[in-house]
Amino acid sequence: MTNDLTAYSRKEEKRKLKEKKLLKKLEKNQLQEEQMKKVPAEQTKKDQGRLYTVSLALPGSVLDNAQSPELRTYLAGQIARACCIFCIDEIVVFDEQGEDPKSVEGEFKGIGKKGQACVQLARILQYLECPQYLRKSFFPKHQDLQFAGVLNPLDSPHHMRIDEESEYREGVVLNRPIRSGKGSFVNCGMRKEVQIDKQLQEGLRVTVRLDQNQNPDTKVCRGTAVAPHIPRTESGLYWGYSVRLASCLSAVFTECPYKEGYNLTIGTSERGTNIDTVTLPSFSHALIVFGGLHGLEASVECDQNLHITNPGILFDLYLNTCPSQGSRTIRTEEAILISMSALRPKIRETVEKTSAS
Repeated sequence: MTNDLTAYSRKEEKRKLKEKKLLKKLEKNQLQEEQMKKVPAEQTKKDQGRLYTVSLALPGSVLDNAQSPELRTYLAGQIARACCIFCIDEIVVFDEQGEDPKSVEGEFKGIGKKGQACVQLARILQYLECPQYLRKSFFPKHQDLQFAGVLNPLDSPHHMRIDEESEYREGVVLNRPIRSGKGSFVNCGMRKEVQIDKQLQEGLRVTVRLDQNQNPDTKVCRGTAVAPHIPRTESGLYWGYSVRLASCLSAVFTECPYKEGYNLTIGTSERGTNIDTVTLPSFSHALIVFGGLHGLEASVECDQNLHITNPGILFDLYLNTCPSQGSRTIRTEEAILISMSALRPKIRETVEKTSAS
């Protein structure tokens, strides 16, 4: 009987010790949660945001290598998919022949027509980047897009499904009457329209931050119009790419949309330095340039603003991203995937070092 009581008391002591440990663990977790709540939400967002950008430039003449309208469209789709996979923020399509394409107005009139390949490539890239529910508003029927419907979707974070919940959405400003002091109505691809905080021009594409507390009984949702870079800089989301047309290779640099310009420029060529031996310097805005069928040498030769023969002089780094290649040539759409796969860990390493210092 005495032995049974002793064994029972030992079990009780063990149980109490376990309870004490569990209580201490719960208290510790609760303290951590309270400390996290004390950190301002804006600061948390700032820490999660991505402040740097990566731009990619390539000649529109890459489409001239395709033999039919269907293949040209598919080639453009491959480029768009590669850029989306590697979170490219800006695509610059430049003309190797020195024409002056400044917009996507016009039509592609066949292989060999100077400048028109740039127009077609830019139009398809813009079409694929646009969320599906907005395409009818921004892309009327066009010959350049006749085969675009069969391309693989980008499935980017800003391509939302109708019932998908998200802090941000892309939308188009609607032509609806607005009461005095109220904001415009926006179609954001939801079951309800969104009323934003300001009046904007009808037909304008706008990035909307949806209010956290929505009233399910109201006919519209509430939101705020924000700059297109906000999802990236505050929440670290990849929010698609912009498309820019440049008349020549030098215009890629001189017409940079960022005030401080590109502070890291990388050219790609089989004549460049082996990428395995290179460490990237810190940067805010990186630009990676790809050549066409005849490489960057052809782009330099056709550019009347450049009086050099070696393209490497233009760039901070001139890299061979696929050393010991087995094929005589690497197509541009292949070069994008190969180069970005090699550069991605180096970019990440540089960004982490910069943020830690």
